[in-house]
Amino acid sequence: MTVSKDNYESGLKQADPILEIRNASVTFDMDRGTSQVLDDVSLDIQRDEIFGVVGESGSGKSMLASALLDAVVDPGLLQGDITYHPTPGEDVDILDLNKEELRQLRWEEISMVFQGAMSSFNPVRPIRTHFVETLDAHDHDIEEGMERAHDILRDLYMDPERVLDAYAHELSGGMKQRALIALSLILEPEVLVMDEPTAALDLLMQRSIISLIEEIKEEYALSIVFITHDLPLVADIADRIGVLYAFEFAELGDTEEILEHATHPYTRLLLKSTPNLDSPIEAMRPVEGSAPDPVNVPQGCSFHPRCPLATEECRDRDPGPYEVNETHYVHCHHWEQAEDEIPMTDEYDEAEYGSPDIPGFDDKHADRSVTDPNAEPVVSMEDVEVHFEQENGFFDFFSDPDAVKAVDGVDLDIYEQDVVVLVGESGCGKTTLGKAGVGLQEVTGGSVQYRGHDIWDVKANGGDGMSWGEIRKSLQIVHQDPGGALNPHRRVKAILEAPLKRWNNELDGNDRKQRILGLLEHVGMAPPEDYIERYPHQLSGGEQQRVALIRAMLMNPDLILADEPVSALDVSLRVEMMDLMIQLQDEFDTSYLFISHDLSNARYMAEKTGGRIGVVYLGKLVEVGPPEQIIHNPQHPYTQALRWATPQLHTEGERTESPIREIDIPDPTDPPSGCRYHTRCPEAREICTRESPSSVGASEAESHEAMCFRAVDDHEYWDSDPIPELEAEEAEGEEAAVENR
Repeated sequence: MTVSKDNYESGLKQADPILEIRNASVTFDMDRGTSQVLDDVSLDIQRDEIFGVVGESGSGKSMLASALLDAVVDPGLLQGDITYHPTPGEDVDILDLNKEELRQLRWEEISMVFQGAMSSFNPVRPIRTHFVETLDAHDHDIEEGMERAHDILRDLYMDPERVLDAYAHELSGGMKQRALIALSLILEPEVLVMDEPTAALDLLMQRSIISLIEEIKEEYALSIVFITHDLPLVADIADRIGVLYAFEFAELGDTEEILEHATHPYTRLLLKSTPNLDSPIEAMRPVEGSAPDPVNVPQGCSFHPRCPLATEECRDRDPGPYEVNETHYVHCHHWEQAEDEIPMTDEYDEAEYGSPDIPGFDDKHADRSVTDPNAEPVVSMEDVEVHFEQENGFFDFFSDPDAVKAVDGVDLDIYEQDVVVLVGESGCGKTTLGKAGVGLQEVTGGSVQYRGHDIWDVKANGGDGMSWGEIRKSLQIVHQDPGGALNPHRRVKAILEAPLKRWNNELDGNDRKQRILGLLEHVGMAPPEDYIERYPHQLSGGEQQRVALIRAMLMNPDLILADEPVSALDVSLRVEMMDLMIQLQDEFDTSYLFISHDLSNARYMAEKTGGRIGVVYLGKLVEVGPPEQIIHNPQHPYTQALRWATPQLHTEGERTESPIREIDIPDPTDPPSGCRYHTRCPEAREICTRESPSSVGASEAESHEAMCFRAVDDHEYWDSDPIPELEAEEAEGEEAAVENR
């Protein structure tokens, strides 16, 4: 039943809150009206808990973070009450503090880790300077503070001197993020607000950061507010979760309760739309529609235009909080029917519910199988190498330049209507390999052939029946950042007309316009006459990516390199975009070389199309095969690590111990000898340090190969001695376990 405001706030009350938020609202006055970006939010943060805030882009997550520090930028107006309790019974009214008191509160009591680590550091100053300036600005002893900085950086598995003496651009994304976490802890705060701290990181680094957050919470006695658009990411660490929609909490409760018994239609649809490794692909569906405009939030329930359960009551009356149980509240009139009406993905039964009504899903997709390896490939990469020489400094004038072996001896064939998904960490060579495959990166060794013609030989000398223009037209790319790939000064019509004018000059202006309008409507951008006159900045991220995809398809290409095409989108939009790509693939008879750092997205794309997943590590293709083999029967230890690192929706049981020994990927200018993964592999033996494995059949599946000695039953690896350092680490671990007991 619905509860009164007093009873609701009483139910929100935690036993020992460190932060109390009551009726917090943020508005901005704009030319077209008042923008409500936080709407009457009430919440308690328990001392020593991790509270997860989840929602789509534009739902108000970052604005909530800013409100907690009274850091809403002008001309935003923050109203309500936010009370900080440094100790039980002590009250600090944050919104009543003057500038000096706020300065002391921020970083010393409540600190923040921002989403973009690179933009948080001054690029022309070393990392050490940021620590020193922070300590000095808050009148802390610098020598003592820097000793603490060294300890924190070591706790985050980094070399303090190397990090402190480096500039931001000299650190990897994961190292920058950890350095930012260390900086946020330097003044020993009580509360840490983390705004999308892992958004730009790959799977293994995300998992490592999550594990480190758990460790530093205990080490430094922190209360943490963890903000993310990725619900599975916080499933393992959050004690409670709040789901934001349209600038207010739609649902609030214990993590396990929310994940297993969500009662708001939006929460359930959000869970259903999230690609994961265990649920049937056919049951994963996008959340239809889009989030509301903050200037024009719908009356009644703000979710009703997208809700399959919406009634007249939802359109007329704002749902007050309903009490599911004493810790679980939901803002939905029909919460009791939601569980039956919107089954979760793990409950999906095609026999009961029928074939899913998903754009781009039909029987042809369900019947796809792995491409016949005896067919002629569209693109064939043979022993491909791409090595980059780094420039020497002035004092290194007489020494040989270092070479980054971005791709180092890769064989890969791509066939008609094929899908190959490349996965791996940032810096492993995925994008470089992909660009080599579509002729955007010249190789330094090996060959790349398009329909039997060496593409670089065609460019240099011309080809027998093949031109460079034909190759360029047939091999296209869709970039990771659609906003940066579209000319900001041209309208959608001009952007999409460009390829038609160049390659289809027989079409007149009206024919071009009608074709563009038809495609825009086909991909869900309706009415197309409205979208055709917009500039890129007037489109959402998903709409920008649709335009970029249409532009590539207008070339009628044989192969498209899709470089992280869904990573910049909300989780709720990723399935929709991948379904659209599959639909367009069938209509344009194209193939995809799809790049992703997310194994769940890779599984969805490859399994739904009968494609393959290729795992790339330090320039090597260490495993390739059908998705069911890669996901459920991985043979290379690196693939197993990626599988372990993939966030899951379910919370039963504890996650197994990390299968990697080192957090950071080795320096690509000086890769390890032998097997390049041996420095991080818990299964490595002495032979792995001196011999490089070759690809061998890894299972009964013909197209499943792995570059690992362990895939061969009678290999000498099995008689090789363990690596001494590994034996020492295992002995230390056993000693620590005995001490803990």
